[in-house]
Amino acid sequence: MDKLVGTGVALVTPFNEDLSVDTMALTNIVNHCIDGGINYLVALGTTAETATLTETEKQLVISTIVSANAGRLPLVLGIGGNNTLAVIETIRNQDLSAFDAILSVSPYYNKPTQEGIYQHFMAIAENSPLPIIIYNVPGRTGSNVLPETVVRLAKDAKKIIAIKEASGNMIQVMRIIKEKPKNFMVISGDDMTALPTVLAGGSGVISVLGQGLPNEFSNMIQLGLNACVDAAYKLQYAMQEGMELIFEEGNPAGIKSVFEALGLSTGIVRLPLVEATKNLKDKIQEFIKPYAGLRV
Repeated sequence: MDKLVGTGVALVTPFNEDLSVDTMALTNIVNHCIDGGINYLVALGTTAETATLTETEKQLVISTIVSANAGRLPLVLGIGGNNTLAVIETIRNQDLSAFDAILSVSPYYNKPTQEGIYQHFMAIAENSPLPIIIYNVPGRTGSNVLPETVVRLAKDAKKIIAIKEASGNMIQVMRIIKEKPKNFMVISGDDMTALPTVLAGGSGVISVLGQGLPNEFSNMIQLGLNACVDAAYKLQYAMQEGMELIFEEGNPAGIKSVFEALGLSTGIVRLPLVEATKNLKDKIQEFIKPYAGLRV
């Protein structure tokens, strides 16, 4: 699925001072990403604080992104959970006409076996009208989707077209790339290992920092896809401090501080998350200075 090669971004949900969804800021962020050369947008991922949004707010976020995008870029929608039947029901009841694929996180909290993970994704694939991207993020789910399970799913379900691999384990990433079917995509879910993943044979990234620095991040990934290694790593090392800073106090507090520094939204997050400390905001402000003049 060539339209999902390159740089996707897991969009934040900006909030007003009263904690309501800031649709104007979200519209501006979508335009910021499109103008910066991002290849596709991901709605309602982890970075969107989806776990703290009501069903009404989720639909507001979706409609805002769809409207702002206006058909310009491919769209991916996050629909996942640890209740397989509920995930299937959500997919059936959601208007998916504007979307190109579903990003579905591996079940968290329950800690299923590899067979349970396999059966979960097979059931979703059988009930989804859209292609599925598996999202493996062991640091959040408490379980790891092992390479053999990924390859098994890739071979057994035509609807499963990719994995967003956020284990941070490059050995695991390379095993999947080595053993996967030809058309199955390995997408980095980790900013720091995005370029190494692409250079190892991956298809791109679903990034967090990329929505703050879309031009630089998408250029880095494109250079990597074109095997322009030195030029790609020059951008990697220029942005590396930012990649570290935005996760220093958790996601999305860090990336929201980037948007605050760029004047695109507030840094507000919802409990149980808390806003970045002044110390971190100061460091992010300093990092973003060379880029801010280009953005605002």
